[in-house]
Amino acid sequence: MRAAMPPSFLFATGIENSYPTIRGGTHRVDEMALCGHYDKWALDFDLVQDLGVPVLRYGPPIHTTWLGDGRYDWAFADITFPDLRRRNIAPITDLCHFGVPDWIGNFQNPDFPALFARYAGDFARRFPWVQLYTPVNEMYICAAFSALYGWWNEELASDTAFVTALKNIVKANVLAMGAILEVRPDAIFIQSESSEYFHAENPAAIQPAEVMNARRFLSLDLNYGRRVNSEMYEYLMDNGMTRDEYHFFMAHKYKHNCIMGNDYYVTNEHRVCADGSTRASGEVFGYHVITRQYHDRYRLPVMHTETNLRQGPNGDEAVNWLWKEWANVLRVRNDGVPVVGFTWYSLTDQIDWDTALREPNGRVFEVGLYDLDRKIRPVGQAYKQLIADWQQVLPTNSVCLQVPVTMPADYATEHDAEQQANAAAKRDDRATADANAATSGT
Repeated sequence: MRAAMPPSFLFATGIENSYPTIRGGTHRVDEMALCGHYDKWALDFDLVQDLGVPVLRYGPPIHTTWLGDGRYDWAFADITFPDLRRRNIAPITDLCHFGVPDWIGNFQNPDFPALFARYAGDFARRFPWVQLYTPVNEMYICAAFSALYGWWNEELASDTAFVTALKNIVKANVLAMGAILEVRPDAIFIQSESSEYFHAENPAAIQPAEVMNARRFLSLDLNYGRRVNSEMYEYLMDNGMTRDEYHFFMAHKYKHNCIMGNDYYVTNEHRVCADGSTRASGEVFGYHVITRQYHDRYRLPVMHTETNLRQGPNGDEAVNWLWKEWANVLRVRNDGVPVVGFTWYSLTDQIDWDTALREPNGRVFEVGLYDLDRKIRPVGQAYKQLIADWQQVLPTNSVCLQVPVTMPADYATEHDAEQQANAAAKRDDRATADANAATSGT
């Protein structure tokens, strides 16, 4: 039996599964628990199907699944992932979302990358039909919030702590990609990363803004093996990265298996003062301009992997933001950038993201397609209609521009076996590997 055509465009949503620690590591923020997913997972999957989205950003809770090196409790994953497969919903599997298990400690632990790679490989062996992955979510944000701003996990606030967290997080992501590819040669990595921009408020702020605008690229530069500029190289070396560690990132390149997932919120742009302090600027450039900057740098297919806005007093604020973001996606595509997907994040409202999870106040953050009673919000109705209107008429209906996704229902078909075999042959072909490495370093 041959596989059916995959979706021509990856409309998606996600189950919010952040789980950082706060208060000196004494309090775990578990968004799946706070939002009721552990009890209502089957209903949540029903809602995903009702929306008509073929793809779900989703991952097992790392802190209750990964019990030690080679030790796991797969109980929750063993009921949820097979159910996604039964429903033919393709998960973009999110293996690490802002936190690690207590036994790891935090992102300052130099053992984390190798340990995490084994976890990723073991997950892939247990669920070999899964093809799409975000090994570590928003690597830059995770490192900054944990080790530069002092908000989560290690709760440190220094350049040295930030560089340590960043190199460990990105190395974990890179090693995990390699481990997954050993199991699933045609795996596709959709690296959800925050797309940021820093605006100088006055001439004296130009220099600190330039530094921040270079630093925002560090996670993806290292992840894709792209040489950083001289100022960022000195910054990395001055704050604890060694030459050998830097050369690791330049030598391990899986860019040819990647889609650049980028996230954009109204909080992603910042005003920089002369003293280097920042505050929110609101939307100035917008998704279109900033995404072009990232695409011009990495030259990869793009997926808009997160956006949302609170439903306000008028009831249409989130609907209008959805329309604006979708208009930006179409503008980017019309400019020739291969945009292959769009995501409203998340399926339901969230808890305490109004304070970036720093305070366990239990406040509802009304950004979901559904509220926490699983009643559809106006933006949910609008997104459902948007998908119905656009899914058959997008330019990527060309077979030449389709992402080679194998849907769960098509795993182990003749087409899937052929695709994996071809991917494995290309991986093992030294000339192909060298050519990919050479072209992905620019």
